[in-house]
Amino acid sequence: MRLAVVGGGSTYTPELVDGIARLRDELPVTELALIDPDAARLKLVAGVSRRMLAHAGHPARVLATSSVAEGAAGAGAVLFQLRVGGQAAREVDETLPLRCGCVGQETTGAGGLAKALRTVPVVLELASAVREVAPRAWIVDFTNPVGIVTRALLDAGHRAIGLCNVAIGFQRRFAAWLGVDPARVSLGHVGLNHLTWERSVILDGADVLPALLREHGRELAGTLGLRPELLRRLGAVPSYYLRYFYAHDAVVREQRSEPARAAEVARMEERLLELYADPSVVTKPELLSQRGGAFYSEAAVALIASLLGDRGDAQVVNVRNAGTLPFLPDEAVIEVPASITASGAAPLPVPPVEPLYAGLIAHVSAYETLALEAALHGGADRVRDALLAHPLIGQDEPAEELTGLLLEAGRAHLPWVAG
Repeated sequence: MRLAVVGGGSTYTPELVDGIARLRDELPVTELALIDPDAARLKLVAGVSRRMLAHAGHPARVLATSSVAEGAAGAGAVLFQLRVGGQAAREVDETLPLRCGCVGQETTGAGGLAKALRTVPVVLELASAVREVAPRAWIVDFTNPVGIVTRALLDAGHRAIGLCNVAIGFQRRFAAWLGVDPARVSLGHVGLNHLTWERSVILDGADVLPALLREHGRELAGTLGLRPELLRRLGAVPSYYLRYFYAHDAVVREQRSEPARAAEVARMEERLLELYADPSVVTKPELLSQRGGAFYSEAAVALIASLLGDRGDAQVVNVRNAGTLPFLPDEAVIEVPASITASGAAPLPVPPVEPLYAGLIAHVSAYETLALEAALHGGADRVRDALLAHPLIGQDEPAEELTGLLLEAGRAHLPWVAG
């Protein structure tokens, strides 16, 4: 099978290659096509990918190309992992909102909207190119903001499923604490991409979340940057992205006193590319674990294997709501466990969602609808409406100021911006 990766020059790619090599029996890849317009980065990443596969004794061939038509032709699945504007745009996403007293983050709030505005049109153009040469290929979207991008793909009729590594990260952490194989652990994961809670942790049919919270709640709260009292009151484990909501003002203070994460990641990427250029590097560098995307390879391989192998197992993905959460429109995209078959992802039943979570989910889902409209059709008014609807902004004057700032900063990627 040919597996294509749009954004194959990403420093993430060796994480994926490592998973392909280790999980060869689960997903027999015969050719890995790395697609990226940045020839220099692509050459380095393709080189280390070839060495890693050879070192692991994996027979897959690696194709490096800037052409979507060439790389995606005949592919069984195509992974999207691109970043429009690179780390420079990300740094703007993370710093500009702070000027208005709002959280600066690349996937949520004003920064997430800025990313959606420049990303959605590019992704749709790439997906159309994929459909021309591989009409039956599944598109697996790892490109943030995953929920908005996945909905854009689905609305345009593409065979697409969104993927995030938050759920698998929690699954692996809980399994390690329990001392069991991760396959025995399933999660009561519910919400939207980067707005989720684990309401249960099922081990061999029993919910062990209360015990985990008793024994590891303080450690877990520290990792999430939240108070242990909050986790005890919730009786659930929020995604670390919920810190931007539950501790907004504290996060803003921290962000104003520290360098942006984008600057740190940019330095890390420079070092990773130096390592990838070293012909003696034949395994995934340890530094890559600090880049983010932990367990991305396992999640991607499992999802693609189930789609192509019609397994019918349960995995946490981003998929149409289709009545699963009755307080959301059917066309919304949610992140929940789903049955994965050759027909796609079908959400599994979700127990009623408590108002404490349902209110925030509905609020952010409404914002995502407006954000997608702005990304598809442009216009300062649509951008302003989306900002006003987001619970991390939600005030007239900041929304007005941020609209002007975002459009000016994103002008190079937004052809509809006048001037």
